Amino acid sequence: MLDIADELHRWCEQGRSFAVATVVAVGGSAPRQPGAALAVDADGTAVGSVSGGCVEGAVYDLCQEVLETGEPVLQRFGYSDDDAFAVGLTCGGVIDIFIQRVSGRPEFTAALAAAVAGDAAAVARIVEGPAELLGRGLLIRSDGSYEGTLGDPELDRTAAGEARALLEAGRTATARIGADGSRCGEPLTLLVESSVPPPRMLVFGAIDFAAAVVRIGKFLGYRVTLCDARPVFATPARFPDADEVVVDWPHRYLESTEVDGRTVMCVLTHDAKFDVPLLDRALRMPLAFVGAMGSRRTHHDRLQRLRDVGLTELELARLRSPIGLDLGARTPEETALSIAAEIVAHRRGGTGVPLTGAHTPIHHDAGVPAGRVVPAA
Repeated sequence: MLDIADELHRWCEQGRSFAVATVVAVGGSAPRQPGAALAVDADGTAVGSVSGGCVEGAVYDLCQEVLETGEPVLQRFGYSDDDAFAVGLTCGGVIDIFIQRVSGRPEFTAALAAAVAGDAAAVARIVEGPAELLGRGLLIRSDGSYEGTLGDPELDRTAAGEARALLEAGRTATARIGADGSRCGEPLTLLVESSVPPPRMLVFGAIDFAAAVVRIGKFLGYRVTLCDARPVFATPARFPDADEVVVDWPHRYLESTEVDGRTVMCVLTHDAKFDVPLLDRALRMPLAFVGAMGSRRTHHDRLQRLRDVGLTELELARLRSPIGLDLGARTPEETALSIAAEIVAHRRGGTGVPLTGAHTPIHHDAGVPAGRVVPAA
């Protein structure tokens, strides 16, 4: 639901009645992950997607039914071998979708507003369990406070604790708890959707390749910062797609800015006086990805310089250099694509090999994606 928060927040402000279908669980080669949503209003307007097209028509009809009845529905869709034209996932996967009327619920309206504002928040909904509890929800904020109720104070506290743990990890996932808030008793399933600020991409080096990396970083959903110590090159005019352009020594800026376990860093300067002090600090930080541009000769020289300043082999093993996958890239745009491909593969646990002829899974579960709503890891 929170992945289409911008539009749904507008619908709330306009007083429109609507139902939301949300992916709860997937199996096999399903195209969308938990948290993906399709919303339909009373006029039949639709926004979002739950399957990339496979079951959209059937889910659209279910949304209209739920709008009329007000009763939430948990529906499973899967591939049909007997009828290729049957409603189902032709990719062979299985997908569970929860549909409920969302409009007019204060906790959901507040969750959508928080997501639009870029605040860290999670919404927890009961998607499986006693009929009288289905669809009840809580808004959980990063400080642990929550709004709404699932019907019982102890259940609220337990659900808020589960949701806060997922929010701190930036994850969207399901959690199983007892209907009375304990780990026993009649079980129910919570869908917890986390909305967190976009992850950061730090690009060091105001070169022509950097402009292309900035553009593709924005495309992938990162908040992108370009940093270089040379004011003549580090200008907003040269990097209009960057969220911010900083003139400072790279290592000094890294020490002063806020980073976390989702932050990715691309060092494009391949100049030892910038790279060594920067990487000396970066490789000791819990960043998601640290990559550096340069020839293999430059890389080997850089490694020795980093050893000389005290980095261990374990710390050096975190450095992705030369940065990028082997695509035969030549232009800045091709090089940026190569770099972005390695970042995605590293984040998702991909191999980087062609899917043609491979026997590896198409969808991997490792890591955390960029963007507002973070699907289950």
